Amino acid sequence: MRADVQNLFIGIHMLYMAHEKDLTVSDTLTELENLNYRVGEREVKLELERLTQDNFLTAHGEAFSITGTGIEEFKDIKTKLNVLCSEVLKPVKTPS
Repeated sequence: MRADVQNLFIGIHMLYMAHEKDLTVSDTLTELENLNYRVGEREVKLELERLTQDNFLTAHGEAFSITGTGIEEFKDIKTKLNVLCSEVLKPVKTPS
């Protein structure tokens, strides 16, 4: 998978995880590794910082929580993903 696409998926996963519970770097890294992403602590920190700069997350101590803006972004992403999945996950047509 291209790095830019993977980074988008990681950001979406982080918003999802933050919607479920507060995030820490180590918990997020473990969760992403369990999802077969090849990431390091530095990449996780950078993405958490980016999401914080975008006002999707807020930092308190070592934890990050989702903001109202982050929840709205997550809802918008889910809407787009539903459309994308309904199109992309159709059976692949084989050439005649």
